[in-house]
Amino acid sequence: MPNGLSRFTPFAFTRVPGEAVVAAAVLLFLPPRPRRWVAALSGAGLGLLLVLKFVDIGFYSVLSRPFDLVLDWILFEDGHSFLESTIGGTGATAALIGAVTLAAAVPVLMTLAVIRLSEILVRHRATATRTTFVVAIVWITCSAIGLQIGSTPVASSAAAKLVKDRVNRVEAGIEDERKFARVAAVDDFGDTPPDELLTALRGKDVLFAFIESYGRVAIDENPEMSRLMSEALAEDTDRLDKAGFSSRSGFLTAPTTGAGSWLAHSTLWSGLWVDNQRRYRTVTASDRLTLTGAFQRSGAWRTVGMMPGVTRAWPEGKFYDFDAIYDSKELGYRGPKFSWTPVPDQYTLSAFERLERAKKGRDPLMAGIILASSHNPWAPIPRMIGWDEVGNGSVYHAMKEEGKDPEEVWKDPEQVRTEYRRAVEYSMDSLVSYLEEYGDEDTVLVVLGDHQPVPTVAGEGASRDVPISIVARDEAVLDRISDWEWDEGLKPGTDAPVWRMDTFRDRFLTAYGPEAEAPSASEPESDADADADKNADPDKAAKR
Repeated sequence: MPNGLSRFTPFAFTRVPGEAVVAAAVLLFLPPRPRRWVAALSGAGLGLLLVLKFVDIGFYSVLSRPFDLVLDWILFEDGHSFLESTIGGTGATAALIGAVTLAAAVPVLMTLAVIRLSEILVRHRATATRTTFVVAIVWITCSAIGLQIGSTPVASSAAAKLVKDRVNRVEAGIEDERKFARVAAVDDFGDTPPDELLTALRGKDVLFAFIESYGRVAIDENPEMSRLMSEALAEDTDRLDKAGFSSRSGFLTAPTTGAGSWLAHSTLWSGLWVDNQRRYRTVTASDRLTLTGAFQRSGAWRTVGMMPGVTRAWPEGKFYDFDAIYDSKELGYRGPKFSWTPVPDQYTLSAFERLERAKKGRDPLMAGIILASSHNPWAPIPRMIGWDEVGNGSVYHAMKEEGKDPEEVWKDPEQVRTEYRRAVEYSMDSLVSYLEEYGDEDTVLVVLGDHQPVPTVAGEGASRDVPISIVARDEAVLDRISDWEWDEGLKPGTDAPVWRMDTFRDRFLTAYGPEAEAPSASEPESDADADADKNADPDKAAKR
């Protein structure tokens, strides 16, 4: 059985597994007692392998990668929380019970099956021996001549390769942890004096807004979606122009896809390539200078985190050097959840204005704002209302009832893509409307996606690129990044520059520091990051 849905073709089941041939030969010639033990161990191993393949299918469907035997166990808890918020507690509990039962039953049943099969082989030893010999000859011949059916090799050793790959990944992960710790200890901006940090932005309110799942697929990798999203972004750009704002846009390559927003957040803030949970734990336990920390260290800004997706204790938040963090409880929201999304984006921005920016006599603000309305499953979606109507969020109860049922939406992939696009449009519309309503000469917005959406929307083999834009009324802010060669407007063109997300911190601090000399685009990668682009688009790797 393949371990990814895209590999489920009729030809996948025409393969002859070499491991089965070897197992049959061994079982045929072992004495009774050892044979039973070998059969039991083989069956248990096959059962665990089958469970791993089922888990891989899920991970490929959401994250476009296989399950990590060391790092990914924490994601099961997140998956259960996601189910609770989308299909309810009863459905989530039923799914959990079903998954645990299946994971326990498969190895047991597979063990019994292989023991029984070994007994059948022995009872028909002569026939089984001849058959095993013939199949072995077929396997060797097909392997030697490279025979394929529908581009699928007939002679297969996929199970052995899968096991070897997972062992290698565990060993590589241990080595990567050591290398990453050394790289994280080197920081070109770690000792920068406070009075030399972000001097070109002094007096500005600088807002960094992440739009959940806002990926390149929304604007140029899916023709129909791209056409409609491009029209929406063109309209948003015109609205900003009328409000006196200009914008420049490019692309960043995210360290994750489908999910794992916290990996992208920590990559952008820290300037390190954080593409797995081990690296995340390492960097958030360090004293690495973050972008937020640079604003705080300068003494010229109050740093604020608007984190509607944080619904429980978040000890890693200390790493980001926020003076204040507003989670889902502290935002004062009295409305309903929209599937997973705890707080609609317009409310998050309204709360930011009310809790921080509207205060009299305040210091300039640097804010990290997470906009979560475009989070999977993209139904129901809130709609824009007047800023004076937002209130405590109770107005959203009726709005949720009017919205679409996520279970119905997810029955049709085309509907999923449509609702995804509408959700991203709502998030961007919230930001543009906020700038129209509250923006001024001293407002600077950096807006970007955290990662591409799941393969149902992005497709198999999509890039990991996400759009990023800088918006400001003060032209001097955009003049500082003129050598970045970003495109005008909120939509980067197909040939816009593509940088890795971990390079943004240093480029930003350089551009807005005392000397605006951008780092070289051809700067060498560290040993720990040499393989970071292995899953990225190879055509764009050369461009980067």
